[in-house]
Amino acid sequence: MSEQRISDALRGASDTEAVLIGSGVIGRVGDVFGDTFGGRPAIVVADGNTWDVAGQAVQEWLSAGGRDVPEPYVFPAKPTLYADYENVTTLVAALREQDATPVAVGAGTLNDIVKRAAHELERPYLCVATAASMDGYTAFGAAITKEGYKQTMTCPAPRAVVADLDVLTKAPSRMTSAGYADLLAKIPAGADWIVADALEVEAIDPAVWALVQDPLRAATGRPAELHAGDRAAMEGLIEGLVMAGLAMQAASSSRPASGAEHQFSHLWEMEGLGHDDDPPLSHGFKVGLGSISSSALYERLLARDLSALDVDAAVAAWPAWEETERRVRRAHTTPGLDEAAVEETRAKDVDAGALRERLTLLRSRWPDLGERLAEQLLPAATLRDQLRAADSPTTPQDIGLGTDALRDTYRRAQMIRRRYTVLDLTNQAGILDACVDELFAPDGFWGRALAGAAAR
Repeated sequence: MSEQRISDALRGASDTEAVLIGSGVIGRVGDVFGDTFGGRPAIVVADGNTWDVAGQAVQEWLSAGGRDVPEPYVFPAKPTLYADYENVTTLVAALREQDATPVAVGAGTLNDIVKRAAHELERPYLCVATAASMDGYTAFGAAITKEGYKQTMTCPAPRAVVADLDVLTKAPSRMTSAGYADLLAKIPAGADWIVADALEVEAIDPAVWALVQDPLRAATGRPAELHAGDRAAMEGLIEGLVMAGLAMQAASSSRPASGAEHQFSHLWEMEGLGHDDDPPLSHGFKVGLGSISSSALYERLLARDLSALDVDAAVAAWPAWEETERRVRRAHTTPGLDEAAVEETRAKDVDAGALRERLTLLRSRWPDLGERLAEQLLPAATLRDQLRAADSPTTPQDIGLGTDALRDTYRRAQMIRRRYTVLDLTNQAGILDACVDELFAPDGFWGRALAGAAAR
């Protein structure tokens, strides 16, 4: 682990002041809390599972120095805890009774609930990670289901994070697999930022880029060892996930860690895919499939010579906003999601003149842009193999999604976020549908992959 890299990242972070990663560091949680919050009382928040894993130990270490530590708030182990707004409301009411700083002991769901509840109470908090399952420990915002669909709600990242490798390596393997998939997604996400930078939509911040991308290949290069419980591989994974969150803080945006692959996942999450599973289908598993999907689309893009793009034809085929809105509403009928999709699509819609300028720029910059993308990306088949080695899903059937639904996601996911990605580039160039047709043809990436899965 590079302590210097994390230290440098913390200087640019907006919310998080301290990160402690290592074996046995749970015993230093009291020191981290004291350095960060002084003599404030601390209240541990866990669920029945994470209390047994680490919550009781955290409670004891916080109490050891004579600190005021009220009775913890522990959600039941069963039924499975969900990041629903009702649980946020319940926790807010409980925490309001104690003038204490929350200490979240858990993974993604528990952390998101505490993160939002602490924000509503205008209190900073500390997080003790129990699984390397996602990049949200040091990220702002919480994924909460409210009014029928999952949405990202405003709230700052924790003031401090403690991640004990002894705890993380004992986490359920599916949680580690999910975290690996979430970190591997930064490869195609980086390609999307390269596209946005080249087309002058959103410039790359070199320092922020380096926080995520510099350690990424090493951190994702040992999936089999990670799945087998290798401590060094786990250390690389949690560091990469933490760095991604700190990069988002530095950028005041999720752009450094999220692209089209997350749009796939967000759409499925908003529509409740896997929500009723026990345990629920993880964010990382959906992102992993999104990463394969995005990378496969990039392969069809890179097979084309966009320096010969027919800009006139693409501009002539570009619909007016009124037609685009009708298409969005036909594609999205989930209450809440429908209006959000219209708003997000409207935010990035361009008129014919602006489209012509962008596509002309794309055509002139394509040779260099294509080379940069080829250098950044891994082949979709390689991503699939690495995810399999980490025991993460790699086909739509693995997550309960039909083939037609996956195919439709390429078009529908483009509509739900204003972030510019490969979905927008191919859409504006007029080749998105053709690329998807190629992917699902019998000899295309998904045609071959799905036939192979059916034969197994």
